Amino acid sequence: MDSPQNCRHCDRNLCIHRVPLFSSLSEENLLQIAGLIQHKSFEKGELLISEGGSMESLIIIHQGRVKAFRYTSAGREQILYLFSEGDFFGEQYLFSNLRATYNVEALSPVKICLLTKSQLHKVLLTHPDVAIKLISELGKRIAQMENAFQSMGIRDVDARVATLLLDFAEKFGVDAPGGPLITLPISREGMANYLGIARETLSRKLSKFEDDGLIQSVDLKTIQVRDRDSLGDLAGLE
Repeated sequence: MDSPQNCRHCDRNLCIHRVPLFSSLSEENLLQIAGLIQHKSFEKGELLISEGGSMESLIIIHQGRVKAFRYTSAGREQILYLFSEGDFFGEQYLFSNLRATYNVEALSPVKICLLTKSQLHKVLLTHPDVAIKLISELGKRIAQMENAFQSMGIRDVDARVATLLLDFAEKFGVDAPGGPLITLPISREGMANYLGIARETLSRKLSKFEDDGLIQSVDLKTIQVRDRDSLGDLAGLE
């Protein structure tokens, strides 16, 4: 892990330009906040956060991808979130002294920006629009977790796999002839863990989707969505 660097030492593409949380701020305000931010780098496989550790900063993903996960009582990894460029996390710990309830691991080389608890409080006091966006984002994540629990308990496996593929297409897909190409951010075993199903079950569902012409497996790390509408029907999207 590299030593921290101030955000002003980066190029003109400041990390906070990429964060929707700060999108309403003026260039002058962004530069002021940039002076408070620190940078760190991590290699693939390194832990950014360990479960039970202290959480004292809002963490913004400047480059790369990470996964937030914990281990079940049976020792199985359960992925909770996937974060990529422009995403942020740790905000739920900035108003309490709670310890981290999950691990965060780099899925690729990662550069992060950190805004400490005291610094963030100053930003929220001087920029209430940022506070409103932060509250909105917290609400979205609560809804996301509720949907995930509902999905595991009620929705059938086809719907869960279809929803995940559509989410990946939206967040990680690149437009291509024939449909979006998704470079999978996690392994297929990781996808199964994310959905709370067996690896073999995921493989069967992906094979069926491919036989039905909904997707095409380009290689182990790449899937092309060929029929977004049919996936949406399976996912129960209106």
